[in-house]
Amino acid sequence: MRFFLFSDEVFEFIKVFLIIVEIFFGAYLVGYSTFLFIAVVTGSSSLYRKRQQDRLKSTILKDHYIPISIIVPAYNEDVTIVENVRSLLTLDYPLYEIIVVDDGSKDETSAKLIEAFDMLPIRRPIQQKIKCQPMEFVYEATTRKVPLTLIRKKNGGKADSLNMGINACKYPYFICIDADSVLQSDSLSKIVKPVLENENVVAVGGAIRPSNSVEIKNGKVINYRLPRNILACMQVLEYDRSFLASRILFDKYNGSMIISGAFGLFKKETVIMAGGYDATTMGEDMELVVKLHDFCVSNDLPYLIRYATDAICWSQVPESIKDLSKQRRRWHIGLFQSMWKHRVMLANPKFGLISFISYFYFLIYELLSPFIEIFGILCMVLAFLVDLINVPFMLLFFAIYALFGSVMSMTAFFARTQTIDLKLTLRDVLKALLLCTIEICALRFVLAWVRATAFIGYRKRKLNWGRIERKKINLE
Repeated sequence: MRFFLFSDEVFEFIKVFLIIVEIFFGAYLVGYSTFLFIAVVTGSSSLYRKRQQDRLKSTILKDHYIPISIIVPAYNEDVTIVENVRSLLTLDYPLYEIIVVDDGSKDETSAKLIEAFDMLPIRRPIQQKIKCQPMEFVYEATTRKVPLTLIRKKNGGKADSLNMGINACKYPYFICIDADSVLQSDSLSKIVKPVLENENVVAVGGAIRPSNSVEIKNGKVINYRLPRNILACMQVLEYDRSFLASRILFDKYNGSMIISGAFGLFKKETVIMAGGYDATTMGEDMELVVKLHDFCVSNDLPYLIRYATDAICWSQVPESIKDLSKQRRRWHIGLFQSMWKHRVMLANPKFGLISFISYFYFLIYELLSPFIEIFGILCMVLAFLVDLINVPFMLLFFAIYALFGSVMSMTAFFARTQTIDLKLTLRDVLKALLLCTIEICALRFVLAWVRATAFIGYRKRKLNWGRIERKKINLE
């Protein structure tokens, strides 16, 4: 029964419109499902194959390494910064330095670092190879395992802080890590492997895993369990699906378009030539990677951007819908800014598969997907109101969609945990099975709305770090 009466002409128009929409969404979902299936299968098989190889032999000798500078941008991170630096001092790597850049924090970030590590003020000129806000003071601690430097600068945003760190670092490769994150003890050794294997590698992304409820000691996980917080738990499943699916598949053809700001390795010389991080964007991590593709291809430079599946960084994820919404709004705006700035890459044969697969995927299934999904829901409501929808078929379709998504999520989750020797309790397995469906059927659509409305008032917050509540890192 129709809820609204329309003239025959209007009704026929609505009918034809809904048929076109049905065809579009059929193609849209088939395309996404096919990509997700291929990506998850490829990712899972790659992880298991790599694990078997690592058991048989060591691909890179332990005495082979490159010196690395670790840059930690920090803004109001007095809750986590000391534990973060302590964890970095325990890394199993022969030659590296740590540079913390305080971006004009309003809390005790610098004071706590200075006190915890007996740091002393020094006069150190820093050449601005990449433009950034001026420094206010520099402190150093030279009695630790590796050199530790604190640079306090005028507030300019995360990208600006990273540029300051690049200007100050002395080694040819640098790593960016968030102040709420912890690296496993062997993460540096594993993330440099692609560089040792091929001199054309200009960037390597690590794997990010949520650290909520995980106990880490001396860079090793001593107790792994899913977060007690339901929202954080669903993000564990989401992260594993994302990192296992698209990133491993894109890595097969040098098509990675994003390296998480929480953990990535870069060749300093190439980054400086490309202009460093863009301080005018909210997604500085993705923008830099897309910029490197654009710069290297435009200048005919041989290059590779790789993904190290076994280089693990444990990072806190938001535990409230308010904080999660802040994070995802920032990510979505950054995605738009990066893709728009480098739109020359779309359907451009010069960029090869990254243009016709990676860029297209991020455009349709990341940037435009929240608008497409909300539009689809509105069309279903319209079809229901004019009695042009088969409700039993619709419910069956959603059930199949939820089942497929849940199977893909659980495949990614189990593949990730089993290949890095994380032991799951029966309670965690049952919890994951339950929440994966909720994540697919509920959280996904909540975040679609958040992302679709991300641009409302974003100009006022475009350089804002998007403060998220932090908890003390559990290192014991």
